[in-house]
Amino acid sequence: MKPVVLLVGRLPDVVRQAARELEDLPIQWLGAHNREEVVAQLDAEPNIRSVVVGAGLDDMLRGELVGLIAARRPDLCIHFKDRASGPAGLAPFARRIAESEMLHWTRLDTV
Repeated sequence: MKPVVLLVGRLPDVVRQAARELEDLPIQWLGAHNREEVVAQLDAEPNIRSVVVGAGLDDMLRGELVGLIAARRPDLCIHFKDRASGPAGLAPFARRIAESEMLHWTRLDTV
């Protein structure tokens, strides 16, 4: 079973494009664009291993998401993309996160 990563971003097109750019990785990418969608994805998909949050969301919502995700899924790592790299930076950032965590996920699957 592929690990699942939740991509959270303000713009649906940016999240979709990032997921397309990352299709070569052995990961299932889910998307969410607001608080309600994050809750729905967390509740519906128990195999989420990590969350990548884009920079387009305002700071108040990004802070809310930390508390929300940590309360619902304390087992998840939450990664926040920098603002300087812009929307085009989401896929490379998510790739770096996924590649660095894949070894850890593989170990979890064999335990």
